[in-house]
Amino acid sequence: MTNYIIRRLLQIPLLLFGVTIIIFGLLGLLSPIERSALYIRDVPRNDNQINAVIRQYALDKPLPVQYWRWLVGTVDINGVRHGGILFGDFGYSRTASQPVLQIIQARFPNTLDLALWTMYPMLAVGIWMGVKAAVYQNKWPDQAARMFSIVGTSFPTFVFGLLMLIFFYAQLHWFLPGKMSDWVTKIMYSGELKQYTHLLSIDALLNGRLDVFWDAMRHMIMPIITLSYINWATFVRVMRSSMLETLRQDYVVTARAKGLKEGVVINQHARPNAMLPVVTMAGMSIVGLLGGVIITETVFNYPGIGKAAADAASQLDVVTSVGMAIFTGFILILSNLVVDILYAFIDPRVRLS
Repeated sequence: MTNYIIRRLLQIPLLLFGVTIIIFGLLGLLSPIERSALYIRDVPRNDNQINAVIRQYALDKPLPVQYWRWLVGTVDINGVRHGGILFGDFGYSRTASQPVLQIIQARFPNTLDLALWTMYPMLAVGIWMGVKAAVYQNKWPDQAARMFSIVGTSFPTFVFGLLMLIFFYAQLHWFLPGKMSDWVTKIMYSGELKQYTHLLSIDALLNGRLDVFWDAMRHMIMPIITLSYINWATFVRVMRSSMLETLRQDYVVTARAKGLKEGVVINQHARPNAMLPVVTMAGMSIVGLLGGVIITETVFNYPGIGKAAADAASQLDVVTSVGMAIFTGFILILSNLVVDILYAFIDPRVRLS
């Protein structure tokens, strides 16, 4: 196990190198003048600015030279480094009027906060419904779960989100879009709420401010339900199929023949062995949450990574879009490593060496 983890960790720099190669290759499709405009903050731009940027970033040089400058940046005569994604300089965002790294630092905690509160209902309910559907095959729980899955799979995310807004926000006024209410914003700016994790809900609990915590949850409940419902539909189908196959295995039949209680057979013998495909899918779902769920965050005006990427893309902010792509690629690589390691803990039949 240890050797496997070490090998996978050593592969991370190579995989990130491949991600940067692909992204830079797409940037290379732009002309030097078009790419120079991405680095200039002032509008309108003049020829002197464009020519200076082209020289500074070697945009008229061969692609390998451009890639190296883009990767490590340049150092001027005063020892000041300019650019270089390896040093955290992803460029300047025109849409947010700040460096891309600052956008990631400000928005990712919001996305992480939403993801943490979405993971448990997404996994717990989806797995539970899939197991029940398999155990009660062709009975009413199975029929209800399959109908639930079909509706959820065919339901567009933005339509479900809009229905949530119409019902829970416009009519009932129970839950709210955005991240926080105005009075919480004032508390944040006043410094009254000490930020330990920069996750609003967690910091509210650590500060003993249940009123702030409830306000944060009121803003997250609709995105949580939307994200969970869309994923439940897939989890139910996959878990049901895997569970049905597992229940037909000889060791399950033997466990029942020994007189073990049905609950023990299901929970200790069948369900753990049916979890492998669900773990893979759960890992990808969590990656999607951490990478920012663009449609959901946009519908509910939630200021996470996904909404920042959508705003950048809609305004052709290539620099911000590239920064978000690199960041998401890094999360995807780490999440795949975690999922592979979890295999060995969930299913003893899997051996990693």
